[in-house]
Amino acid sequence: MNKTLIFLLILATSCTTFFKKKSERVLARVYDDYLYESDAKGIVTSGTLPKDSIAITRSFIENWIRQRLVLQQAQKNLTSSQLDFEKQLENYKNSLTIYEYENALVRQNLDTLITDEEIQSYYDANQQNFLLKDNIVQIQYVKLSQKSTYSRQIKKLLGSDDPEDKNKLAELCGKQAADYFLDNHNWLLFNDLLKQIPIKTYNQEDFLKNHRDLEYQDSLYLYLVRFNDFKIKESVSPLSFEKQRIRDIILNKRKLELISRMQDYIYANAQKKNVFEIY
Repeated sequence: MNKTLIFLLILATSCTTFFKKKSERVLARVYDDYLYESDAKGIVTSGTLPKDSIAITRSFIENWIRQRLVLQQAQKNLTSSQLDFEKQLENYKNSLTIYEYENALVRQNLDTLITDEEIQSYYDANQQNFLLKDNIVQIQYVKLSQKSTYSRQIKKLLGSDDPEDKNKLAELCGKQAADYFLDNHNWLLFNDLLKQIPIKTYNQEDFLKNHRDLEYQDSLYLYLVRFNDFKIKESVSPLSFEKQRIRDIILNKRKLELISRMQDYIYANAQKKNVFEIY
């Protein structure tokens, strides 16, 4: 680059800065670095109260000043080699490029269909990896107002296994219950249940082994609970509780295999064409 071109570039940059300074209000300065009004554009959303707008803008300016001061201090104290980020930026750009390409490849070619047989097979072969970390339960529960006149009827229906009674229970809970959970096929963490129902227990395992139908109440509500099944932590987790996790594991395994095949193909193809050499 000749000297004339360098001069023109410097002049153009200086003129741009000059005109910007002339036409815009300066919000702050740190050494020779200026924060202009346009730099703060968009930080305050429409409809914000005036006093909140002022606070948001002041906070933005304060953060900008602090960042610039630390930056100046860092530039003074770091060596030129420490300030040379060219290699790091190049590596980061390369990683992002490869990542985007691999994602595009996965989106276009990954087989996402996973059968129940595949899930069952993986579960059977890897049960040692599916040990429960917490107690889980299959339950039905109903939360009623203390003043409810339907508690006896709901309690009777809750204890029935008749399909018709289950339908009546669901219909009645939809109209009268403050809260309810009737899906006794899905597993729940027992700790999550304790957040909803004021059950007092110091030994969860003993509690679960010795209770099936429960009735609790506080100052406002009556809680009716029926335990259908439970699993203690450190035991093998049931397949239905792990199904989504297994699906994710299988998909991730396919993804890694697909990327590995792509890399092997590119490498082998390049090797045939002698586009690289190892010295």
